[in-house]
Amino acid sequence: MFALLRQVQVATDFAKSVSARLAGVEVPKLEDNEQTFAELQARIATVLAFIEGLDVGKFDEAATREIVTQAGTPKEKRFTGQSYLLNYGLPHFFFHTTTAYAILRHNGVEVGKKDYVGTY
Repeated sequence: MFALLRQVQVATDFAKSVSARLAGVEVPKLEDNEQTFAELQARIATVLAFIEGLDVGKFDEAATREIVTQAGTPKEKRFTGQSYLLNYGLPHFFFHTTTAYAILRHNGVEVGKKDYVGTY
């Protein structure tokens, strides 16, 4: 299993890359060089700002947009946007987010369900 640092990096990678691909924009690159909680929090803030800054109109054709991952490689996968989101992007995002949460809990960090699901 990846350590906490890498779990957060991968979860945020899925958040930004899935959003970007569905919007039809270039996926921003991050350095993956975080070493502290403050740096991880800054990474999360950067990804949230990117997602919040996406033009809603860019998602108009997202469900039917063709998404190709690892284009030109033997592991190339092709999806419709809807399939990409529901069968690939969200499961991976939630797996890594849940694993990061479990690592924190295991190490005595007092986080609970509302820290995970937020307020609504």
